[in-house]
Amino acid sequence: MTRLDPRTQVLLIDDDPHLRQALSQTLDLAGLQVTSLGDARGVAGVIERDWPGVVVSDIRMPGLDGLQLLEQLQQQDPELPVLLITGHGDVPLAVQAMRAGAYDFLEKPFASDDLLDSVRRALALRRLVLDNRSLRLALTDRNTLSARLVGQSPAMLRLREQIGALAGINSDVLILGETGAGKEVVARALHDLSSRRDGPFVAINAGALAESVVESELFGHEPGAFTGAQKRRIGKFEFANGGTLFLDEIESMSLEVQVKLLRLLQERVVERLGGNQLIPLDIRVIAATKEDLRQAADQGRFRADLYYRLNVAPLRIPPLRERGEDALLLFQHFATAASSRHGLPERSLQAAQSAALLRHPWPGNVRELQNAAERFALGLDLDLDVELQGESSPTLQELTGNLSAQVEAFERSLICAELNRSHSSLRSLAEALGVPRKTLHDKLRKHGLSFAETGGSSPDHSR
Repeated sequence: MTRLDPRTQVLLIDDDPHLRQALSQTLDLAGLQVTSLGDARGVAGVIERDWPGVVVSDIRMPGLDGLQLLEQLQQQDPELPVLLITGHGDVPLAVQAMRAGAYDFLEKPFASDDLLDSVRRALALRRLVLDNRSLRLALTDRNTLSARLVGQSPAMLRLREQIGALAGINSDVLILGETGAGKEVVARALHDLSSRRDGPFVAINAGALAESVVESELFGHEPGAFTGAQKRRIGKFEFANGGTLFLDEIESMSLEVQVKLLRLLQERVVERLGGNQLIPLDIRVIAATKEDLRQAADQGRFRADLYYRLNVAPLRIPPLRERGEDALLLFQHFATAASSRHGLPERSLQAAQSAALLRHPWPGNVRELQNAAERFALGLDLDLDVELQGESSPTLQELTGNLSAQVEAFERSLICAELNRSHSSLRSLAEALGVPRKTLHDKLRKHGLSFAETGGSSPDHSR
């Protein structure tokens, strides 16, 4: 048995063909999808951990008996309901198996209604277990995503929402973002939150590959395909089978390679260089670019048909200069991590340093900010105002406006930073910030923030 029909609700295993047929008919007439087998060997290998069905198995079978099957399934998923069919002499074994985790046992001969009642209760339990498992996974994924993509700006909230929506589908994705914005972080998040999380994540930077080897790296080659090709090579696409391939700087690919990529995306097959065999692929392709591919297509530097094929599910990562106070949250996040990594005490930002962080344009985006945080954790200067030298002096009105905006942004960033910590009540949050609860409530409303939406419980105004 190589594959279990995904519609199966009951997997029935019994080496007696007459009993197996009778039980299959009983379950089928009750409206249940049944797959029946006469042998338990190999069953554990085709049942996925979150399979939404139940197993009904005889105990006495040649090759692999019901107790051995139960042990294998328990190792794979302890919460999978397994119902055992026993003869009169096997009752003590069945009781022992229930202590080991079996859901129920039925002693031969048993009534059809007894079987159906036990199977239906087991299916209801299985649905409850999987619902709870999905809920826990969703909560974990949400926390994991917030930890990977730090920020409370509207742009980042929207990006995390889009990632959550796209992670569960199998569509290819095009990530748009400037250098250092975090395109690979987003790609890994899409992979880790998807059903492909247990498959490989293969990342390749097309811009870092020499033109002479890019096709071999991506598609692989057979011996003798070109000078020096002495052995078969598995390409990155084939290596990513069952998982996700992240292709960064896709705009740097030649037009010839783009043609092959388009065919691969459309047909989901790959052909190694020098070979004739079409190899089926089960992969998700996540491409990333720092350029406007539509403009590149208009200029003839990128194939328009490939652009439209990739642009089905685009994700735009906002540059750091559009994320406001996220710069302070990210900086503190990276500085704390760097201090811990180097075994150094944490340093606190001064007001002038925070203002400089908010004022800096961050052309290198998150990568540049992370390097600045590393320097800060090591006790070095931030050096952020070099780009401002030589500019004309601002007017008094511009200075006043900039100061007001910076004060507002700094205040919001401090509140966001404290909201990301664990607080059991609005009172504890106010105490941490050193302001009265009424003042804090007004500031939360002014900045569009919510105590309940940021990880704490609902605000308790009575405390």
